[in-house]
Amino acid sequence: MEVPISDYHSVCVLGLGYIGLPTASTFATHGIKVTGVDTNRQIVDGLNNGQLHLFEPGLRTLVQAALRSGNLVIRNQPQSADAFIIAVPTPFKPDKSADLEAVIAAAESILPHLTKGNLVILESTSPPRTTVDVVAPILEKSGLKAGEGFSLAYSPERVLPGQILRELIENTRVIGGVNPASAQAGRELYSAFVTGDIILTDATTAEMVKLMENTYRDINIAAANEFARLAEDFGVDIWEAISLANRHPRVHILKPGPGVGGHCISVDPWFLVEAAPQAANLVRTARQVNDSQPDYLVDFLRRRLGGLDHLRIAALGLAYKADVDDVRESPAVHVVELLVQAGARVSMFEPYRAEISLDGAVTCASLEDAVATADILLLLVGHNQFRSLDAAHVRALTPARTAVDTVKAWERAAWQSAGFDFLRLGDGKH
Repeated sequence: MEVPISDYHSVCVLGLGYIGLPTASTFATHGIKVTGVDTNRQIVDGLNNGQLHLFEPGLRTLVQAALRSGNLVIRNQPQSADAFIIAVPTPFKPDKSADLEAVIAAAESILPHLTKGNLVILESTSPPRTTVDVVAPILEKSGLKAGEGFSLAYSPERVLPGQILRELIENTRVIGGVNPASAQAGRELYSAFVTGDIILTDATTAEMVKLMENTYRDINIAAANEFARLAEDFGVDIWEAISLANRHPRVHILKPGPGVGGHCISVDPWFLVEAAPQAANLVRTARQVNDSQPDYLVDFLRRRLGGLDHLRIAALGLAYKADVDDVRESPAVHVVELLVQAGARVSMFEPYRAEISLDGAVTCASLEDAVATADILLLLVGHNQFRSLDAAHVRALTPARTAVDTVKAWERAAWQSAGFDFLRLGDGKH
């Protein structure tokens, strides 16, 4: 007998990171009682004191509104609720296999509170069959059967950092249930705030959809990065070539850069490789290309600059992409580490994470501090703050006379006019 569908008036969200906190706050501001749970005491205490541990435009205002409404409370342990959402991290291990420790712990923590008619949704990006083969058996230790005693579904988040609050509401949402009734229960819950389409499927298909989306982008970026390497050999400006190629109506090549980072695109493809290593050959190769891009960039610098030992380099940007504070799996961080290993003296500035520290590198609180004694300016992330820099103004701040742009954020003519030698990754023409 399938579990009956009923209203969900309370939700317990486990994991208050880049997805969990916005999700919990959005539910709360739409009239649902929410318990936000995180095992990190600093995060819990900070939120209860009005302090956020991450940056996302508009999030502080949303969280404060949710807390003031009384609909959002922050705890370090789950509480009874009509629905439970697992939104904990799923990093990979050194061997690139998925680390599901946090998912398993979250599922086990729900057990004492799981009652008949509850809904449990896994949002954490996971290898195919995690919902049915890992989460379901844990929850069924309660004596209730998934899809009968309680609803169980997988619903991946598909939002872009910097636009999370809007896309959380407007994007199409895929909900995969262990049975149709579980998927329908998920639709009822998210209908509280989702205005985009809600598409129902099975749990394993939903898991694969999430991985496919990020793997598609990873493969495209790997092609762009490999094209950039070829362009240097051929004496071609890859940025010009991509612009021309993309004028074809069925071609859209993405941009090369120092690598691929973040908790999604740089991680998710490995889950497919782990699940089916004999079949995921293209996926594996694309990951290897993108993972090796920081090494390629450092070798590019070594060749173009005549060595790196004792060279004073100002590394601008450490986040994994522009205008976010997230440094998880950031290629820029790896580039700095490789530069330090090569003997360079690195000063680094990340405007969204001024406190970040890396062994052997000097953390700077401002652009002025980072460039004050530099020989080389190395742009690793295209933050708007860096894109809008006036080259002549920067020249007055630094003894550096070489600027290296790895993301095509600076105009060559402006920096050369200001007196800089200018290098751009992927530009073999100049």
